[in-house]
Amino acid sequence: MTKAMKRIELNAPLLWLILPLTLVVAPLMPALPVWISLSWPLFALLSLQAAARGKTWPTWLIILLALIGVAGVLLQYGTVIGPQGGVALLVYLTGAKLLETRSARDRIGLLFVGCFLLVAYFLNSQSLAMAGFMSLAAAALVAGLIANQQPIADIRATAGTSIRLLLQALPLALILFVLFPRLQGPLWGLPQQGSAQTGLSDHMSPGDFGQLTQSDEIAFRVDFDGPAPATNALYWRGPVLWDFDGRTWQSRLPPPGPVDGEARGLPVTYSITLEPHRQRWLFLLGLPRQLPALEASLGSDLQWLSKAPINQRLRYTMTADLDYRLDAVGLSNASRDRALSLPPGNPQTRALATQWAANGATDAPDALSIVRQALGYFRQEAFFYTLKPPLLGENSTDDFLFRSRRGFCEHYASAFVVLMRAAGVPARVVTGYQGGELNTLGDYWIVRQRDAHAWAEVWLSGQGWLRVDPTAAVAPNRIERGLDAGLPAGERRAGMMTLQANWLAPLRLGWDLVNNRWNQWVLGYNQERQRQFLARLNPLLASWQGMAWGLALLGGLALLFASLLVLPRIRKPQQDAASRLYARFCRKLAKHGIVRQPNEGPADFARRVIGLRP
Repeated sequence: MTKAMKRIELNAPLLWLILPLTLVVAPLMPALPVWISLSWPLFALLSLQAAARGKTWPTWLIILLALIGVAGVLLQYGTVIGPQGGVALLVYLTGAKLLETRSARDRIGLLFVGCFLLVAYFLNSQSLAMAGFMSLAAAALVAGLIANQQPIADIRATAGTSIRLLLQALPLALILFVLFPRLQGPLWGLPQQGSAQTGLSDHMSPGDFGQLTQSDEIAFRVDFDGPAPATNALYWRGPVLWDFDGRTWQSRLPPPGPVDGEARGLPVTYSITLEPHRQRWLFLLGLPRQLPALEASLGSDLQWLSKAPINQRLRYTMTADLDYRLDAVGLSNASRDRALSLPPGNPQTRALATQWAANGATDAPDALSIVRQALGYFRQEAFFYTLKPPLLGENSTDDFLFRSRRGFCEHYASAFVVLMRAAGVPARVVTGYQGGELNTLGDYWIVRQRDAHAWAEVWLSGQGWLRVDPTAAVAPNRIERGLDAGLPAGERRAGMMTLQANWLAPLRLGWDLVNNRWNQWVLGYNQERQRQFLARLNPLLASWQGMAWGLALLGGLALLFASLLVLPRIRKPQQDAASRLYARFCRKLAKHGIVRQPNEGPADFARRVIGLRP
C-alpha cells in the first residue's frame, strides 16, 4: 500500500466529516465576513494535516481560537445570536472544532450541527435550485453518519445506503408536509434577503442618474381567471407621487378619505404572487371591487399600502374593473391644490404651458385639448426613448423638454405632469409596472423589475382621473411589446446573454413554470392554501381535527408499510451445529435440576456439573 493510500485510509473518518460539512457551509460563505470564509477551509486543512501525522492541536490554542471567533462576530454584527450573527459564529466554531475532533462522538456532534446549518441556510434562499443542492448536502450528511460507524467505508455502498434511507423517509415527510397543521404565515418565518437592481422607490428623480440598470428579477407573477387583458392595458398600479420640489417627486402623505370610484365595465379576476421587496406598497390592476383580507389600507388615490414592509412572498386574489371613473364628482380643495402645486423654476416649460392654456379656462374640453397638445408635442418634436439620457441641470424639466429630449418613462411622465400643472390642469405621477411576459406553458404573466414604469394621471371635470402615458407617444412599442422593443438597437440586450433567444424560450419558460409551482405549493403552502387543497380532497380534512385524523391514519399506514418491507429482512441469528448440540445438552440437564446461569461459560458450567453429578 502506498503512502498516499495509507494517508487517505488514516484520514477517511475525518474526510467523511469534512466533505459533507463543506457542502453545507459553501453556500453560506458569500454572505459571511471574509475572515470567516477564509478561516474555515484553513481549519479543515490543518485538521487533516494533524490527523495524517498522528498529532493533536493543544487545547489552549483551540480555546483561544474560539474566543477570537466570538469577539470577531460581536464586533462584526453586535450580537452572537440571530440569523446573521448566530449562523456566522456557528460556522466559525464548526471549523475550529475540526482541530480537536478525535473520536466518533465528536464527528457525530459536528454532523448534527451541519444538519442545523443546512436548515438555517433556507432563511437566506428558498429557491428550487438551492433546495436541490441542499438535498445533495443532506444526503452527504447522512452518508457521513453511516461512514462514521464503519472503520473503512465504501463510497458507493455508503452513498447508496444514504439515498435509500432518504427515499424511505420521503413518504412520511410528504404526509407531514401536506397534513401537519400550518402556522399562520409562510413556510420560513424570517425576511428574505436580496435586493432588486431596478424597480420602484418611494421617490423619483428623473434627472439625478444617467443610466437605468436593467434587471430580470421577478417583481410578481399573475394568474388571470379567464382571458387576460391586452398588454397595453396592463398597468399595475403602485406608488402615487403627488409632491414635486423641482428635482424629486414623492408622496409624503397619502390623501385622506375613501375611494370614490365608479365601475363602468366587466370585472376581471386575477391572483398576484408578489416577491418580497421590503417596501409597503401592494400592486393592483383596475378599481378593486373587494379587497382581500390583508393588513393593508387603500387610499383615495388607489395607492394600496401594507401596514408592514413586504418581507415575504405574498399571494392575494383581486376582482377589479379596468374601466372605471375615479373622483368624477369633484376634487377637494386640498387635493386640487396639491395636484396643481409647482415649485419655482423651469420658465420655458411654464411659458409653453401658458401658451396652450391661453385660449380659455381649463374646464373639461379645454383641459382635454391641453392634454392632446402635450402629447402631440412629444410626437412631433425629436424626442428619443433611451436608458442612457444625459444628466439634467437645475431646471431639469426645461433641460429635458428643450435641450436633451432623451430619456425614459420617468422623464416623460415627470415633464408631462409639470406641463399640465403649469397649464392649470390637476395632474400627478403614478408608478408601477406595465406589461409583462406571458408564460404560455403555465398561462400566467411574469412581471419583472425591468417592467417598472411611470405614467401620468390628469383630472378632468366630469371624467375624474384619466390615465395618460406620454411614453406611448414617443415609444409606442415600449407599451405594446415591452422595454427592449422600445429601445434603440444599440441599447437592446443580446438574446443569448438574456436567454431571450427564441430557441431557448421554452427552456426558460419551463424553468420559470417549475419555480412558480415551487413558490406557490411549497414555499407558499400556508394555512389558507392547505385548507383549500385539503377541502378539494375531502371537506372533512379542512378542519384541524380532520388533519389530525388524516395524519394519524396515513402516518400509521406509512410506518406499517415500511415495517412490512423491513421485517422480512430481519433474520434471527443462525446457530452452528455445535451450538445447537450444546443448547440441547443444557436443556436436558435443566430437566434434572441443573440450570446454567446466564453469566456461566461452558467450562465453568462443566466443572459445576461434574461436581454435582460425578
